[in-house]
Amino acid sequence: MTSSQLLLEGVELMLFGIGSVFVFLILLILCIRLMSYLTGRFVSAPMPRVVAAPATSVATDADTLAAIQAAIHQHRARRG
Repeated sequence: MTSSQLLLEGVELMLFGIGSVFVFLILLILCIRLMSYLTGRFVSAPMPRVVAAPATSVATDADTLAAIQAAIHQHRARRG
C-alpha cells in the first residue's frame, strides 16, 4: 500500500468513528429527553425544594476554638 492509500483509509476510519460517536450522542440526548418527559408525565407529586438554612453565628467555646487553631497550625506546618 502506498502512503496516500494509507492516509485515505485513516481518514475514512476517522470519519466513521466521529460519525458513530455523533450518532451515539444524539441517541443519548433523545433517550434523556424521553425519560424526562415520561418522568414528568407519570410522577404526580412535585419534587420538594431544598431550602438552604440561613447562616447563623454559633458561639464556640474556648476548647473548640483552640482545637481549630491547632489543626490549622498543623496543616500549615505540613504544607511547608
